[in-house]
Amino acid sequence: MNGMEDALLAHHTPAADASHGYTSNKDAYLRRLKRIEGQVRGIARMVEEDKYCIDILTQVAAVNKALHAVSLGLMEEHIGHCVIGAASEPDAVVRAEQLDFKVKEATDAIGRLLR
Repeated sequence: MNGMEDALLAHHTPAADASHGYTSNKDAYLRRLKRIEGQVRGIARMVEEDKYCIDILTQVAAVNKALHAVSLGLMEEHIGHCVIGAASEPDAVVRAEQLDFKVKEATDAIGRLLR
């Protein structure tokens, strides 16, 4: 990372932020993730029990879809909270730097999701 990224990260560490964009929906995200966790355990059980491969693949697809839904929700929260928050920075120079950084973060995250 360069000095600007370090400075921006230092400004927006978890300890520095009172809350994250997903904070108001945290319980819903946790419920969804626990449900997904149960689905993954079920898939492992299916493999242990030598279930039909297509049935296992169907369950894998369902987990992938559920994880994508969580990912899209978190991305929406990031844009709505973090990017919009950067846009409300009163100092124009800092605002431009923070916006560039937050948009790059979102773009990089989307790239990782698409791999």
